[in-house]
Order: sequence, then C-alpha cells, then structure tokens
Amino acid sequence: MYSAKIDGQPTSFGTSGFLYRSNKLMYDRKTNSLWSSLVGEPVIGALAERDEIIRLDFFPVALTTWGEWLAENPDTKVLSLDTDYYSPRFYEPEKDSGSIYYDYRVSAETMFPVWNRDTALEAKDEVLGLSVGDVYRAYPIMKLRELRVVNDSIGDKNVVIVSSSKSSDVRVFESGDETFTLEDGADVESVPTSLVDSDGDTWVVGETGLRRADEASDSLTRLPSFVVFWFGWYAFHPDTSLYGTE
Repeated sequence: MYSAKIDGQPTSFGTSGFLYRSNKLMYDRKTNSLWSSLVGEPVIGALAERDEIIRLDFFPVALTTWGEWLAENPDTKVLSLDTDYYSPRFYEPEKDSGSIYYDYRVSAETMFPVWNRDTALEAKDEVLGLSVGDVYRAYPIMKLRELRVVNDSIGDKNVVIVSSSKSSDVRVFESGDETFTLEDGADVESVPTSLVDSDGDTWVVGETGLRRADEASDSLTRLPSFVVFWFGWYAFHPDTSLYGTE
C-alpha cells in the first residue's frame, strides 16, 4: 500500500499490463511513468529519468484471512464485490480453482523468466521483506508461523516480529532495547494481542505500534514491510540476507 503522492501532489495509479522481473508495473496518471509495484520506484518514463531517486511512501498492511481480521476489527467496512467493473464471480477466493490466477499460484514456476534467482527457498515461498535504509532482510513466512515471535536486528534497528500461526498476517515493530516473548499460556492462533518484555512487563500489540500496558504514552513504532514471493524479493534485492541461514 503506497501513498499516491508524487512530489507532494496527489495523483492516482492504474495497472499497465506490463511486468518487470515478473512483477507488476503500475503507471501514474500524472506523468504516465511506469512504476515497480514491489519497490515503489519509477522504472520507465519521465520520472525514472530524473537525477534523484523517487520512492513512494508505503504503509503497513495485513495479509490475513477474513476471519482473523473480523475478530480483531468487528466494525470494519468491506469493499463490495459489486464494482460495476467485473461481476462478483470474478472474485472467487484464491484457494478456489475457479479464481483467475489459481493456476499461477499453484505452479512452482513464474509466468515469465526472472533474470536473478536464488534457490535457498522455493520461488513462490512467501517471505516477509524488511528494509532499513539500504539493508534488506527476508524472513520465511512458514518459519514465522512456527516461531510466532522473533527478536532480530536489521541495519541500525532492533525489531520484533509477531505472526499468526495460520495465515500470513505479520507485524514488525521497532523494539529498542527490549526483548519480547509470548505470554505464558497464550494459545491464540492469530497475531498475539500482547507480549512480555524481559522485565516481565506486558505490552499490547496494536495496528500502529506496541504499547506498554500500564503506560499509554510508552510505545514502539510499527514498521512497513512486504509479504511477497521469494523470487520477487530476491530479484530486486539480491544482496538481501535470509533469516535462518546464517
């Protein structure tokens, strides 16, 4: 999820129909430049030819199930399937064999060749991609589902990653000097609602940050991140480190 502002001015984006390194290219309706959907940078057009690098601001999102989301956000609003662009039948669940890209998702191969590959994971294994400055790190989603809480460092930041055990819902927070674990007896399958630091204090897990339970003003910021296929992350960040392979 990106900001739709270029040089501080709002615009809108559309799907170009082109791919770059087998990843979608979008275009902005202000200059018709083509943008990488994975890194949020222009790759062809007037904006790509500027001397300084332009990068869209991006925001944390949740790749989760409807059940998990609704349980945590019961008052949420939902985009109607009746869009006037496609009939509702076009929006079959991804696991349904009738969904549009079902064959692509279940295939081990990419739709088109990708020039830079790595075999540490399968091409379409999901990873959490995290960047701090020019430092990149990937975390296999299956490993995060198993561990639930990961304390780690990337660049100059210490982070804590909390995960659902049944979906790809993952949240990353700055952790400062704290180290976190699950509360004793916590058996929730979705993203934990609370964590415990090394002093035994409880912190509340929120959408925008981690908050110390007894001090509303004491909080740790949530960091934007991607959940993406391994081949896509590696194609753009071949210098990435991969959690669990050190």
